[in-house]
Amino acid sequence: MTVILSKDEAKFLKDISKIYYIEPIKQRVDSWVASTNNPKIGWINVLNHLNEILKSSQGDVEDILDKRINTGKITDKSQARKSIVGAAFSSMIIYIFIQNKLIGNISSKIYITAKKSTVDGFEKISTINVGEETQKPDMDLIIYSLKESSELNKCIIVSLKTSLRERAGQTYKWKLLMEIAMSDSDLRNKYDISYDPPILPLVCFATVNFYNEINNPQHRGMFKFFDRSFIGRPIDSESTDFIFPLSNLVDFVNEKLV
Repeated sequence: MTVILSKDEAKFLKDISKIYYIEPIKQRVDSWVASTNNPKIGWINVLNHLNEILKSSQGDVEDILDKRINTGKITDKSQARKSIVGAAFSSMIIYIFIQNKLIGNISSKIYITAKKSTVDGFEKISTINVGEETQKPDMDLIIYSLKESSELNKCIIVSLKTSLRERAGQTYKWKLLMEIAMSDSDLRNKYDISYDPPILPLVCFATVNFYNEINNPQHRGMFKFFDRSFIGRPIDSESTDFIFPLSNLVDFVNEKLV
């Protein structure tokens, strides 16, 4: 079966190697999957190992940054390092998502992008009016499906954080605001909240949790605001009811978006 990728997905696969820091990370992802000898399972389970893959790539990325410092392409290694970590997490999720789609683990009717401007109708479902002001979610990825008319069918907004020290509060507060806007709460009228989307998005959160923060009580409470939360490292899902292994994203999007 031929899988048709969106323009964004096809362009991402074509251009991924042009991202200057991505090759050592991508190679580790590919090698991890190859080591399983079962690509259909490997491309799912590798999502649970993004923490260790990103960490093991740090030395190679540092070498790349040193070369760019020496050639004058960058001047602030510390700032470049910070931006790389988050961008690499996002890029690898997109890359692995597309590989799962190509191999048949994810429905061909489901798409992923980091570019909200390419999803028709996204502005309307992501804008909540509070008086004369607007509130929008802190989002990194959009996973969605389309109707036969090419209109937006269903949508998941995903906020990504490499650690919980990077505050995820903006996204869950937007989710809470969305629920107030869709309820009969007096708060809706008190704060002049209006929101009339053609569809309601699901709001999710994903982390690699570099600093082992998920068991902090304050963070555990935060996770409960999301429709689902994911972590890119192995966890005991039997004893963790507030966050799922990132591999669960595959079943979740197939179930919710088709």
